[in-house]
Amino acid sequence: MGSTLPLEDQFCFSLYAANMAVGRTYKPMLDALGITYPQYLVLHALWEEDGRTVGAIAQRLTLESSTVTPLVKRLEAAGLVERSRNPLDERQVQVRLTGKGRDMRDRCACLGEELIAKSGMTLEEIAVLKSQVETFRGRISELAPTLRA
Repeated sequence: MGSTLPLEDQFCFSLYAANMAVGRTYKPMLDALGITYPQYLVLHALWEEDGRTVGAIAQRLTLESSTVTPLVKRLEAAGLVERSRNPLDERQVQVRLTGKGRDMRDRCACLGEELIAKSGMTLEEIAVLKSQVETFRGRISELAPTLRA
């Protein structure tokens, strides 16, 4: 049996640990806003294009619809979104931002700035890293089964 690399030498662990660090950085700010990171991502998808279906949000976030539905329900309970059935296809649930949900966009604007400031990296360094991670994700995603929205 071959030797296993220590965790700190494994690329997948570096990505995992970086993701956890991002979550810890965002958490106090998101807590103050009363939302979780996954809820923030749903809102962000709606800020890009309001009125998406649950399936379209799931596809945008590379999640399953069954994962997005409870997030949307919690956002609705908080008064940030409204859900309604698509009159042309009752199986589809459309999600729209409320005024409060639209206003949340300005309150979340500082999240990325805080992350960059805490990283100590330049915008150019962040852009290169982001591009490299996206290339990696794209290549391995080609091998993974596609998600059903």
